Amino acid sequence: MYSSSNGTPTEAASLVRVVDLRSDTVSVPTANMRKAMFEAAIGDDVYGEDPTVNELERRAAELLGKEAALFVPSGTMGNLLAVMVHCNRRGSEAIVGDMAHVFLYEQGGSAQLAGVLLNNIKNKTDGTFCLAELRNKFRGYDVHEPNTELVLIENTHNICGGKVLPLQWIEDLSKICKEKCVKLHMDGARVFNAAEYLKVPVSRVVRDVDSVCFCLSKGLACPVGSMLVGSKEFIKQAHRLRKALGGGMRQVGFLAGAALAALDEIVPKLGIDHDRARRIAKAIHSMNSPLFTVDLENVQTNILMVQILNANIKSSDFTERLLEVKPNEIDSGLTDSSGKGISVKLSARDWAFARIVVYTNLTDEEVDLAIRKIKYVIEEYQTALL
Repeated sequence: MYSSSNGTPTEAASLVRVVDLRSDTVSVPTANMRKAMFEAAIGDDVYGEDPTVNELERRAAELLGKEAALFVPSGTMGNLLAVMVHCNRRGSEAIVGDMAHVFLYEQGGSAQLAGVLLNNIKNKTDGTFCLAELRNKFRGYDVHEPNTELVLIENTHNICGGKVLPLQWIEDLSKICKEKCVKLHMDGARVFNAAEYLKVPVSRVVRDVDSVCFCLSKGLACPVGSMLVGSKEFIKQAHRLRKALGGGMRQVGFLAGAALAALDEIVPKLGIDHDRARRIAKAIHSMNSPLFTVDLENVQTNILMVQILNANIKSSDFTERLLEVKPNEIDSGLTDSSGKGISVKLSARDWAFARIVVYTNLTDEEVDLAIRKIKYVIEEYQTALL
């Protein structure tokens, strides 16, 4: 981070403009959403007496074309509940893509807490997997095997760069699951982004799945929560299990109020997030860098992967450099309109890419600042390595 010989850390921080593109989980409620939270009617949701939660659950079910819905604290809990309901015998099995969030980033909860084995199938770059291969994955034909009870899909697909699953593929997958008497669950954390990209109602996106979980606290900018949606019987069982997992939260109407406002205010604007992500992608793509690139044709929603083409460049080093503001950047005018240096936060681990996620609280100015800083750092790498 920017520092000077005579400046304190607080003073140095005041000279920096941070643009946080790590995830849409850092989004915060808008003024309208905060007002809705303040004014929400509340009651005890465990007793089913919170009117704002009841309205949110009714509306979520209606929007997604399902019978019922349940407010849960997180998407991780929502997906786990789906596994527990659909795979109601310990030792059963669910099939999931090897790049799926439920497999990579939910701490193996299906095995740890539900006693359900996750059997992997290789994800393609578009977030789908081979349906012919899937047919050979189903098990339970003899005493030696677990019974396959569930298939899980992710839409949009996080690690595959915000890709939207094709509707025909979901329909074909659903037919196979029905043939095998296996349930189909969608981790739809960003399913409204998928609907925006496809220009169809969200109910069409989830038409062929038995259950779906969508996140309120990512692109929809709510402080807490996800919605689990499915049949009345499915939600009845999920409601009971939610209590066992510690998800009964009493006066949740304050949170549900934000969610109801988000459905009206944020969902119609998701296309703006997509446009801004594509603007960043175009700026990087236009550099024709031999070190960094993006798959411009496949930037579909609010997630963008910056591919790193040189093995000598670590993703973590790249993101650390974007965070840093050096004195020569200030001297060269790489600042915002008030003269602050630009610090950009991206997601990175031991990947060959860095992840950018755009969300509703960002401004066009911040997107432009991020583009300037990213291009500056890429040029810096090119000067050093080429």
